[in-house]
Amino acid sequence: MLVRIVRTALAAGRHFSTETVAKTTTSANASSGGRDTLGRRLLSLVYPKLSAVIAINKWKEEGHTVRKYELNRIVRELRKLKRFKHALEICEWMKIQPDMKLLPGDYAIHLDLIAKIRGVASAEKFFVDLPEKMRGQAACSALLHTYVQNKLSAKAEALMKKMKESGLVKNCLPYNHMLSLYISDGELTKVPEVIQELKNNTSPDVVTFNLWLTACASENDVESAEKVFLELKRAKIVPDWVTFSVLTNLYIKEELLDKAASTMKEMEKRISRRDRVAYSSLISLHTNVGDKDGVKRIWKKAKSTFNRMNDSEYTCMISSLLKLEDFKEAQDLYTEWESVSGTGDSRVPNLILAAYINKNEMDGAEKFYNRIVERGIKPSYTTWELLTWGYLKKKEMDKVLDSFLKALGSVKKWDPDDKMVKEVFEILEEEGNTEGAEQLLFTLKKAGHISTEIYNMLLRTYVKAGKMPLIVAERMASDKVELDEETQRLIKLTSKMCISEVSSNVC
Repeated sequence: MLVRIVRTALAAGRHFSTETVAKTTTSANASSGGRDTLGRRLLSLVYPKLSAVIAINKWKEEGHTVRKYELNRIVRELRKLKRFKHALEICEWMKIQPDMKLLPGDYAIHLDLIAKIRGVASAEKFFVDLPEKMRGQAACSALLHTYVQNKLSAKAEALMKKMKESGLVKNCLPYNHMLSLYISDGELTKVPEVIQELKNNTSPDVVTFNLWLTACASENDVESAEKVFLELKRAKIVPDWVTFSVLTNLYIKEELLDKAASTMKEMEKRISRRDRVAYSSLISLHTNVGDKDGVKRIWKKAKSTFNRMNDSEYTCMISSLLKLEDFKEAQDLYTEWESVSGTGDSRVPNLILAAYINKNEMDGAEKFYNRIVERGIKPSYTTWELLTWGYLKKKEMDKVLDSFLKALGSVKKWDPDDKMVKEVFEILEEEGNTEGAEQLLFTLKKAGHISTEIYNMLLRTYVKAGKMPLIVAERMASDKVELDEETQRLIKLTSKMCISEVSSNVC
């Protein structure tokens, strides 16, 4: 969480809700006296399938002038709103205009957008195809950022080396990218070396110090973190809310609650409308120290600051209330979310569903699930996974298998949950439920998750039932699964038992 917060400072912009999009557009309209502007038209293209190029060309056809500085401003706004496709379309349109003189920074932004929309390989090709004079510090830093975001350590290090050799490391940004990479990868031993090299060649900024503090926090090193903070103050760099968020997390982890309370107060002084994500971070910190009043106060402050709260903010607050064991208030807040959000994001109701299941209230969980469906919210893999675990606790195996099958059917590629598979098989074995075991094996086979251990769990279920499965060895050979000593032992053991009708039917 801490690395993600700090890394946001290195990214192109931050996320705003749909309401913010509307507000941004309204503000632009107000500043232009409600006039029709190119910015207004482009910012109103909410749906990705709509074309920014068509909107620009239409503007020109109507006799209006298209100015580079205006398009640059619009691209900045679109990047803040994470509307990368339209931002890229504008950059590509600008690139082919003979009367627009693009600067190195324009190409750097273009490269970053290509990486986000089309991937690393396309960004690399764009970089190679650039005129040599445009492959300078800005473009190299953008490519380095792409490598860091995609955790391509070898490529990032190779590019950083070339930048140093070419004299293109003129500020702390490339070093900050490398710090972010090493912290994210857990290579904390490389952090001091990068910091020292940075100091030798340029000056650190607040992001540098925040990353350095994050590295200290990752090692639970309070003493080092406090030394870094003192160095920040000696350098006369103004700490931001992230600085105090990192320190607060560390103090809470080390149970230094008086210090945590102090840094939280400093953090709250520094949050503003521009730092929307800071409100959720502060709510989580108050939750972690069990300060329910603080949680409610910050939530109230956030609601008075912004017209509407977005899904991630409701998710944060509902999670906090559940962690503070205020289930009733969490339910009430979920009802509020239902009334104001039209996203249908199942991650929000999944929080309440999980709470019912953790409380072993499966009747309540089922009723709530029905409510989700009635509201038109499509259940996700997590929804079905939660229900599977809930039914497992109750040993309602028909419902377990049904939910598990639906969970697998809700994803294109399943990331196997071996613990769940093992627990389902253990209960089936305990009951001697060979029909359920065969159904589970068939479901796992369809999901591409079949192994020697899964066949052994199937065979143990037959042993418990006192039945003999047919042609297990042949079935395993067909599935390209090897037999081990345990398989041989179980097959030998079941060969003395009566033939199973289930196995006969399956074969």
